[in-house]
Amino acid sequence: MTTEKTERSYVPVADPADRPRKLRETVRVILIDQDRTLLFEDSDPGVPGAHWWVTPGGGVDRGESETQAAIREVFEETGCRLTESDLLGPIATRHVVHGYSDQVIEQDESFYLAMVEPFEVDISAHTPDERLTLNQYRWWSHDDLRHTDDWIWPHELVELWSLAGEPDSWPIDLGTQEESTVLDVH
Repeated sequence: MTTEKTERSYVPVADPADRPRKLRETVRVILIDQDRTLLFEDSDPGVPGAHWWVTPGGGVDRGESETQAAIREVFEETGCRLTESDLLGPIATRHVVHGYSDQVIEQDESFYLAMVEPFEVDISAHTPDERLTLNQYRWWSHDDLRHTDDWIWPHELVELWSLAGEPDSWPIDLGTQEESTVLDVH
């Protein structure tokens, strides 16, 4: 475990029904670099061996618009500077429940697309929690995503990527989903 102060304990709660719940609004950004998308391998330190891949993104702070949050989150997590005109969407929305070893997070999420030039990923602005849970990053091809056995969150990422040329179909409502290392028992 890191010696830096983290917001979470990552200590499993004996009875999963007793985990604290957090509600928040989030944005996720599907960054497309020619024929690849950038994903981070995330983990739950309270469940050894559990890992999955996610797009850059995170919580919308008080007073921020979704696009402002998307721009900030992408810069903090990747070093890539976007502008509002770089963001396409939202292309999809959903309500998602993430059950982790130490908490449950319910999120109303909006997904955006951004076409970017190749860039060197810079993770120096990651928070202590991100440094603890984000194991690595990787640029994935469409084909890689279609053929992996790894968990990809959201599991519809290939379909969302394919919506890039279909703005008349935006936003797609993905409904309510659960992506958990420890299922929600609420």
